[in-house]
Amino acid sequence: MIDWGKTAFLFPGQGSQLVGMGQDFVAAYPAAVAVFEQAEIWLGFNLRDICFHGPETALNDTSNTQPALYTHSAAILRVLRDELPQARPAYVAGHSMGELTALFAAGAMTFEDGLTLVRARGKAMKAAGEKSPGAMAAVLGLESPVVQEICAAATAQVGRPVVLANDNCPGQVVISGDNQALDLAMQAATEKGAKRVVKLPISIASHSPLMAAAAADFGKAVDATPFQTPQIPVYANITAAPLTAVADIRPELKGQLTQPVRWTESMQALIAAGVTTFIEIGSGEVLSGLIKRIGRDQVRVTLNSVAALQAFVAANR
Repeated sequence: MIDWGKTAFLFPGQGSQLVGMGQDFVAAYPAAVAVFEQAEIWLGFNLRDICFHGPETALNDTSNTQPALYTHSAAILRVLRDELPQARPAYVAGHSMGELTALFAAGAMTFEDGLTLVRARGKAMKAAGEKSPGAMAAVLGLESPVVQEICAAATAQVGRPVVLANDNCPGQVVISGDNQALDLAMQAATEKGAKRVVKLPISIASHSPLMAAAAADFGKAVDATPFQTPQIPVYANITAAPLTAVADIRPELKGQLTQPVRWTESMQALIAAGVTTFIEIGSGEVLSGLIKRIGRDQVRVTLNSVAALQAFVAANR
């Protein structure tokens, strides 16, 4: 049985989306239908069609991806709470865009206000990517300080930014920035002994200075959003510390687009706080894989399908 006082819910971000996501929940649970319908009324377009049928180009459009992931996770969360009312974690966290889902799950904002924010965030990032094109790459087998030195050297040489964007787990980081600077950093990482360096299929330099325009635009939406005190501590991407007051939320969200995701440190902080079980709610299983590298003794649960949720509910009633 789960000890809810030692449990954290995790919510995935961009990159976890899959065509077909949510279709099984909508087929099985009226509560999931209600969440998707609520999202579609608010957004004004057929989100289910994009999630269930794609095409991938439509789902992978940043302005669609973010509300799709948010709504999918929210639908699973709704079903979980209906089926297992005691499913109340001690902490929540979300990777990049998933932090907005975590804030909703913690009661810091309404579902509709969260939808407005994820849609605004996606549109702002897409526009910034068109204005200041860039790219991202995964670097495996090098530790963060080495990668940061590589990025600093490439930035100085080219005069354009490339930075460490995501510290995902020991030995797995993502770099982001100007294409020329990124290519130089990738070459240097290989020469430094990285096991693998892979350019990601994305034309937006998330969590880098190239997102400054997006941060400014998104900041206006953040300022217009009425937040409430989180009912559950939300471990933040930027600080790797809990957000427990409204005053903490706005600077976190405004800074997130240009600052790195300190995921390793956030998860280590949750483990230090006593978390023994991590439950990933949403598409894919990326975050569960990262936890495996961060806390080998922690229990990992992935709720990304009806079958997985029903098995979990049956085991914890």
